[in-house]
Amino acid sequence: MKMLSNKISSNCHWENSSYFLGLNASEKDQYHKFLNPSGIIQMCLAENQVSLDLVESWIEKNLDAVRLRKDGMSLFRELALFEDYHGLHALKTALAGYMEEIRGSKAKFFDPHKLVLTAGATAANETLIFCLANPGEAILIPTPYYPGYDRDLQWRTGVKIVPIHCSALNDFRITMPALEAAYEDAQKLNLKVKAVLVTNPSNPLGRTLIQEELNNLISFAVDKEIHIINDEVFSGTVFDSPGFTSVMEAASNRNLQGCSVWSRIHIVYSLSKHLGLSGFRIGMIYSNDEAIVSAATKMSSFGLVSSQTQFLLSNMLADKKFTAKYIKENQKRLKKRKEMFVSGLKKAGIECFKGNAGLFCWVDMRNFLSSSTFEAEEELLKKMLYSARLNVSPGSSCHCSEPGWFRVCFANLPEEALRVAIQRFKIFAELSTAAAGGNSGQSLTHVKRKLSIVK
Repeated sequence: MKMLSNKISSNCHWENSSYFLGLNASEKDQYHKFLNPSGIIQMCLAENQVSLDLVESWIEKNLDAVRLRKDGMSLFRELALFEDYHGLHALKTALAGYMEEIRGSKAKFFDPHKLVLTAGATAANETLIFCLANPGEAILIPTPYYPGYDRDLQWRTGVKIVPIHCSALNDFRITMPALEAAYEDAQKLNLKVKAVLVTNPSNPLGRTLIQEELNNLISFAVDKEIHIINDEVFSGTVFDSPGFTSVMEAASNRNLQGCSVWSRIHIVYSLSKHLGLSGFRIGMIYSNDEAIVSAATKMSSFGLVSSQTQFLLSNMLADKKFTAKYIKENQKRLKKRKEMFVSGLKKAGIECFKGNAGLFCWVDMRNFLSSSTFEAEEELLKKMLYSARLNVSPGSSCHCSEPGWFRVCFANLPEEALRVAIQRFKIFAELSTAAAGGNSGQSLTHVKRKLSIVK
């Protein structure tokens, strides 16, 4: 290892965290209805598979886009040759229109010239960090937050994350005192704060930010003269009220277009979550700062989206009949799937945090902890993984300040597998309650045996 760089030999990739524990285990023993019915059910990946059939149907009806043809003419040679890192203008235009459409056409500020294409939202977030901060400087992020940020934002950039501690006591809302406390924490560590990053809708809470939170963020950024990064990858998954409001829209409502903060608000988006196209690697940065757009465009050459993918998706997103149908139907299906999961857990005595968006639930398992500690949470995680055969994300990996919360995904599974998962939760809850009551005959060692009859 002495011959390798510090990037390789350090642990900053975070793959030893509890978030990755279940991912590695489930890959080796994955559930399959027929081939491995007692395998681990993967509920850790925030993927949207509930509406992929709509995308498949469009592709089957628009084979010219797949065959790289337009008006009967082949574009193969044009798309096969060296790619301009600025990206296809047709896709940028279609993406800008699509972002407006999923917001109910409330936002009219999306200019394709301010948009930078990246290979997924991970690349978009990292590129923005490279543009905004130097190694050793800080980014503030409200907790709980997506576990992947620890790696995505820190590993290669050298930037430090300072958590904004939000509490279950006020439903994890982002308050001004919490923002100020995080800023003070960074100062105590001699870290210069360059930005605050939020996911809206929240990952893992599955909830949109309210107007008060948006105003808090904007006022805080104005006061501290820092940037706002709004990761909006789940903005198209809002299926219930209240609706989605972008931080840029909130700033526009405050008539801040002519103020310096307007150029310090940046949006990250991708097609991975809403359209379920995580494998296509389509992400983007939207910024009103010309210098950032220019620099990020140059940096995007390290992770370009293939011209073939751009061509296909520019055709898909330009089909307004398809996008209107998809948005409406996907919202309906996500809401139905969420209600099915929440009601199933409720019958098992397990409550979920009230949300209106996302591909997951923030599940309250505090009643099943042996003690109110993160050690007990890790113990519970392992029981769920190895006994109940359910892979979920523990709150500790999301830097939640209180043990006993878990992020559980419901849209990455066939409905049949989700029903099996709900039944496993039910059995796990029953046996955990019995074990806590001293009934040794119903101990957790019986979970696997009971699971063998769940079909």
